Amino acid sequence: MTAPAAAKRPATVLAVSGSLRAASSNTNLLRAAALVAPPYITVSLFAGLGSLPLFNPDLDHEDEPLPSVEEWRALLRTADAVLISTPEYAHGVPGALKNALDWVVGSGELVGKPVGLVNAFPRSTHAQASLVETLTVMSAVLPPDAVVAVPPECKRLDPKGMASAPEIAGPFQQALDALVRVRDACCPNR
Repeated sequence: MTAPAAAKRPATVLAVSGSLRAASSNTNLLRAAALVAPPYITVSLFAGLGSLPLFNPDLDHEDEPLPSVEEWRALLRTADAVLISTPEYAHGVPGALKNALDWVVGSGELVGKPVGLVNAFPRSTHAQASLVETLTVMSAVLPPDAVVAVPPECKRLDPKGMASAPEIAGPFQQALDALVRVRDACCPNR
């Protein structure tokens, strides 16, 4: 008789869409990731990207934190990992996503945090490269197994359709598992 497999520790993944559009394929991909996540992983979508004020260090006071910024930072602190899906605008990262990242450069919520990247448009290589550069400078951990490129025809599906497409579901499950493996390797007690 073989011993039962050890239960996996629960993990939380904060999903961040770089798009503010209500019908965003990037947001739908993250919703699909939540649907295919293994039972021990909870994927929560961050909905506050558009409510963050423009980054201004003069507004960043520890004694009087801006509520939307403090909520963003708290969600990042409590997440075991982050999964980002973003469009590319003019060969770059959308301003709202870059702004959100700017708010946590100095406070360090992404230092040592596993981050996965979803690319909904495989030709959007400039935004992806820029995002990798920014996250690397911020000392986030970017496991290669947590980078997902979605076939272009899948972006027309709703989240349930995406979750039932093997070419999306399989890579998402592998990416989420990779994020948790990195968490477990670098922070075994978290």
